[in-house]
Amino acid sequence: MRFKKYHALGNDYLVLDPKDAPDIPSTEQLKRICHRRLGLGSDGILYGPIPTQEADFGLRIFNPDGSEAEKSGNGLRIFARYLWECRLVAETPFTILTLGGKVTAQIQEGGETITVDMGVARFDSQAIPVVGKPREVIDERLPVGDQVYPFYAVTIGNPHCVIPLDTISPELARTVGPKVERHPFFPKRTNVQFLEIIDRHQIQIEIWERGAGYTLASGSSSSAAAAVAYCMGACEPSVTVHMPGGDLFIEIGPDNRIQMRGPVTPVADMILI
Repeated sequence: MRFKKYHALGNDYLVLDPKDAPDIPSTEQLKRICHRRLGLGSDGILYGPIPTQEADFGLRIFNPDGSEAEKSGNGLRIFARYLWECRLVAETPFTILTLGGKVTAQIQEGGETITVDMGVARFDSQAIPVVGKPREVIDERLPVGDQVYPFYAVTIGNPHCVIPLDTISPELARTVGPKVERHPFFPKRTNVQFLEIIDRHQIQIEIWERGAGYTLASGSSSSAAAAVAYCMGACEPSVTVHMPGGDLFIEIGPDNRIQMRGPVTPVADMILI
């Protein structure tokens, strides 16, 4: 199987085109391909473009543990860059259908930067989902071991638990993140962001991704965290999200519609033997 590898601020994905692999790899194959020592190494696999009548292109996204993700902001930017390199798109907007909904993407600066309309951030417990009565999950409390954390739950096409704190660290994400990912509050598991407010236009996050683990950067996580910071009244609609891998730029519309902008870097052409 032939793959194209890219990273988006250190969050790396392999693109597998159906023309090179008509069948989606099995769960065990997906795990091997993504393995850092036994395979090609990545934070996930982007399988597409897939024909669809609902958008210009269809895309399926798989995590390193073999599970399927609804949406990935960095994955969408990477896939958009792949389409541009294949000369399937130009620098005009086009649509991509994922399990988490349809998004609009646009290539900018000769493929160096991509903007994605990620859709509307929603705090609806049934859409996320979060257990309990139907409600907006805003400023609630999450018991984890002997600690209780404030949290907001949000969906941007995939589930997120955002925990705002005065101070965050990679160690916190690595130790608490996996417990939150599989917390009984979240029946479909969840992505986890630890959020620190810097000022009205800047936030910092550490990320634990569902099915992938500790991650240097995430587009959907940035979108969710920015939506939460805005909901808290802690930032303006234009937000720079700082992550260990680098920065993404988020614009929040009046209806909580999220525009995400950031870079993509090609890495390699790879063949799994």
